Amino acid sequence: MNFPIVTCLVFFLLTNTPATESFVVDINGGIGIGVTIGGGGGGGGASVWIGGNNGPQTPRLNRAYTALQAWKSAITSDPLGILRSWVGPNVCSYKGVFCAQVEDESTSSLVDIIAGIDLNHANLAGTLVTELSFLTEITLFHLNSNRFSGTVPESFKEMSSLQELDLSNNMFSGPFPIATLYIPNLVYLDLRFNDFHGPIPEDLFNKKLDAIFLNNNHFEGELPQNLGNSPASVINLANNKLSGNLPTGFSLLGSTLREILLLNNQLTGCIPEGFGLFSEMQVLDMSFNSLMGHLPDTLSCLNEIQIMNLGHNRLSGVLPDLICSLKNLVNLTVSFNFFSGLSQECSRQSLGNLGFDFTGNCIPGRDMQRPRPECSVFPAAGSLNCLRIPLVCGTLADSPDTDPSSSSP
Repeated sequence: MNFPIVTCLVFFLLTNTPATESFVVDINGGIGIGVTIGGGGGGGGASVWIGGNNGPQTPRLNRAYTALQAWKSAITSDPLGILRSWVGPNVCSYKGVFCAQVEDESTSSLVDIIAGIDLNHANLAGTLVTELSFLTEITLFHLNSNRFSGTVPESFKEMSSLQELDLSNNMFSGPFPIATLYIPNLVYLDLRFNDFHGPIPEDLFNKKLDAIFLNNNHFEGELPQNLGNSPASVINLANNKLSGNLPTGFSLLGSTLREILLLNNQLTGCIPEGFGLFSEMQVLDMSFNSLMGHLPDTLSCLNEIQIMNLGHNRLSGVLPDLICSLKNLVNLTVSFNFFSGLSQECSRQSLGNLGFDFTGNCIPGRDMQRPRPECSVFPAAGSLNCLRIPLVCGTLADSPDTDPSSSSP
């Protein structure tokens, strides 16, 4: 992912510093993710104090106290005793709550704020409350691996400083939490391993997120056509109930997408040429769907690809050299499709290369293929309307060993 180095530094201090200690962190060049600093950017360095609170209560901390006490009352199970420290107005001493000092714009003096909440693996049960929106200066909110249920309050859109929201591995339900689309500074959204359902909103892929994790829910319907517009480096939509064709329209602008996981859904149709436009792609997994047709030659543009898994679909044709020759490809899985042949480079790679899996296809003379009756009735792709662009990346574009049928529908 593309988070700045300062994010990791500040997050380490937030998550590894006892509330009774304090540190001063010099951040050169402006704002650091995880802490709100003064009035914004600028060229000079900024000093951020992280630790306990021993000074007088401020209006900001009073509101935080109200929010946390309201939330505490909605938590029904605390087997690890995390909330035993959540007593009294000194919220900076609460376990899982991390404070910082920032410069007040009006008085130029340092004031205390809550900078983050990290309750990962706390095994808490309960619900989220509207009052959590009082924490307008919080930059990270992590609840991974608890037993929270219910929905995400609409008021979360008022958490204007929030940059990392991790609600993964809980029991949240309902439709996609639209409030998260209105959090202006959010860059990391993790909703995986919950019970969310319904369609994925199109606006999600217009948002300036670096990481989108929606896998292992019950999202359904078609993928939004603007999926390729997302500036995210990681998109994980695996293990849902998504259906229909893959989006055909992709932005021609330089994409930063490095990993996209669409495995174990109900996707159909052909693989669009546009998937070859993700020039930074390193991991592509579309296995366990019902994709059909031949592989587009534009996949040869994926010069950074390391892992490509297209297994357990209904793809056919001859596997072209253009794909097997990708210089960084170490793992290619096309098992349990209906491929009828291997080009020269693919045949060479298949000999002794454990990272290339061609089993369960219809390739003559090869071991561990489908029975001949299955291959004689393989899914016809002639009815598919697959746009094919005469664009081939790589040095094998004019090779006589390249099977021209691989670019036909």
